[in-house]
Amino acid sequence: MGEIKPQPGIMEIELYQGGKSAVEGVTNVVKLSSNENPFGPSPAAQEAVRRVLHEMHRYPVTDHAALRHAIAEVHGLDARRIICGVGSDEIIHFLCQAYAGPGDEVIHTEHGFGMYKISARAAGATPVEVPEKERVTDIDAILAAATERTRLVFLANPNNPTGTMIGLAEIERLAEELPDGAILVLDGAYAEFVEGYDGGAALVETRGDVVMTRTFSKLYGLGGMRVGWGYGPQQIIDVLNRIRGPFNLSAPALAAAEASIRDSEFVEKCRSENARLRTWLAEALMEHGVPSDTSCANFILARFADAEEAEACDLYLQKQGLIVRRVGTYKLPAALRISIGDEASCRRVAHAVGLFKAGAR
Repeated sequence: MGEIKPQPGIMEIELYQGGKSAVEGVTNVVKLSSNENPFGPSPAAQEAVRRVLHEMHRYPVTDHAALRHAIAEVHGLDARRIICGVGSDEIIHFLCQAYAGPGDEVIHTEHGFGMYKISARAAGATPVEVPEKERVTDIDAILAAATERTRLVFLANPNNPTGTMIGLAEIERLAEELPDGAILVLDGAYAEFVEGYDGGAALVETRGDVVMTRTFSKLYGLGGMRVGWGYGPQQIIDVLNRIRGPFNLSAPALAAAEASIRDSEFVEKCRSENARLRTWLAEALMEHGVPSDTSCANFILARFADAEEAEACDLYLQKQGLIVRRVGTYKLPAALRISIGDEASCRRVAHAVGLFKAGAR
């Protein structure tokens, strides 16, 4: 029997590593490694899930109509041009599957979300990494890397794990100057944390080559439910729906997401508390000699002198029951990504970093 081989590119994929959630020998840990909402899901979402539990033997709807219309109502969008997926990760995967393949290229930035590269390789396409400028997306670098083989350009704004973002004028310039046949994908997983930012929705309305992705995993606190969505030109959304599994989202997930997006009071509370504590934590860390770029998301990228110091600080924090995220795989070995927790968690991690910088080990 001959050797059974997977499709080209798959064995080149490095497995995605999520944030740690436990430390051996340590109890009562505080997890600040996965950018989760410390306030949990909306009470309305919890109640919505309870109401559908007795119907778990029924298949969920296939068109996600109620959720799509809720999203459209809240954001002022066309429900027909919304697609829902298992997190925004699945929308990213659909885009690569539908529009990129062997011989094609998919552009992402050097500190961009790891799933861009994974989904490109899974489709047989070639991921092309472009440099950032001081941890900020560099539009000129992206344009310099774009060729007639470019099929997709992924741009997270705000970016993960840097927390930085660029302005709409730069995004519009990128969309205008990309080669014909390339799709610009605006990953707005953290867009809700920026007051007044539409994640690129207005640009999607004016062009036929821009898609926006969003998620319920961050601000809405539904990481365990895995719900995301995308918005784009009708032609592209129709293509993506042809490869979407008909029952890709469960009934509890659909109910939770719809209730979450309609609970505007809870959403605003989470957004304002995140902004307040993000500012406080950044200033507290800076007082201990740990700088960070201005973050527009729900985490801070704390920078240390070198990789050795960052690793030592991480190990010290783990001993204190504090789990943060090393980002060496994102080419930031001298940094730690710290999710914004509740006030007690933020004060605890700031105090621990201060002790570490003062010599505790």
